[in-house]
Amino acid sequence: MNNLEKLKKRKAEIELKLASPLEERERVELLREYKKITPLVEKMELKQKKEKELSDIIQLLEEEKDEEMQQFLEEEKHKLEKDIEELDMEIKKLLLPEDPDDVKNAIVEIRAGTGGDEAALFAADLFRMYSKYAEKKGYKISITDSHPTPLGGFKEITFIVEGPYAYRNLKYESGVHRVQRIPQTESGGRIHTSSASVVVLPEAEDVDVEINPDDLKIETYRAGGPGGQHVNMTDSAVRITHIPTGIVVTCQDERSQHKNKAKALRILRARLKDLELRKRESELRKKRKSFIGSGDRSEKIRTYNFPQGRVTDHRINLTVYRLDDILDGELDLVVEELLKAEEEARLESQKNIQ
Repeated sequence: MNNLEKLKKRKAEIELKLASPLEERERVELLREYKKITPLVEKMELKQKKEKELSDIIQLLEEEKDEEMQQFLEEEKHKLEKDIEELDMEIKKLLLPEDPDDVKNAIVEIRAGTGGDEAALFAADLFRMYSKYAEKKGYKISITDSHPTPLGGFKEITFIVEGPYAYRNLKYESGVHRVQRIPQTESGGRIHTSSASVVVLPEAEDVDVEINPDDLKIETYRAGGPGGQHVNMTDSAVRITHIPTGIVVTCQDERSQHKNKAKALRILRARLKDLELRKRESELRKKRKSFIGSGDRSEKIRTYNFPQGRVTDHRINLTVYRLDDILDGELDLVVEELLKAEEEARLESQKNIQ
């Protein structure tokens, strides 16, 4: 049985299982596999069909005596060879192993960098960009902790993006983002450069990281806020300190202490998993070092230039003159190019191994 027949058989098995009652977790796993297999089967069937057509044309060419007909058949042969080559590349991409973290929720932390108030405003712009992007993708965003500034910026903000493949679509955002623009507070019309750093982590599951309750120091306090209805009058904010590592996580977004504690633990798990990955340096290079850039969080990855209306991603030398659209959530203009570049780099890497 060839690979195509095996895949078709597996596809039929999944369809049969999905038609019967299943536990939600198993259903999600099967749907994920089905979504991966279906385009693969379609491409392989199409390639098989094109190869049969090519074989027929080669045979006709050997028999054909008419020059005009020979020329037509040669053109058809060339077109089919090109189609088969493209399908072959698409199949190889579909066969690339998926990062198990890709499908997970993402935990995003944005911190204002150099540039004072302007950097905090830029951090808020980035948060709005990710919020609008999440909305377009059908993801849910929940803020866990934020430190707003009087002008409407953020010194820092942490939030969870929930939805299938949220981490895959946001993982390349880790690094330093730079903005070049004339601040509203600037009377002389000079362009200022400010920055904000972004860290994106995959949400860790309970099985990924085991936390000993004895290692935790849990404190509650009254959540702060900008005033009015946002001020929380009960001690519902939660601060969790992981004693062995010194990692501190705070959550004050929810009115319920229980919900804040649950969210803080989700972030703590992700940070502990990240810390463990960073300790295993040799594995880290394979696992976390993206083919796109170095994966270093201090690396300058992108510049948003307002006077020229452009966004430049320095890792793949991509410049898009649609800054307003990107800030309005059309982030796929950059994300899709990054995913494509990573695919190509991984295919190239496999060639070198072979």
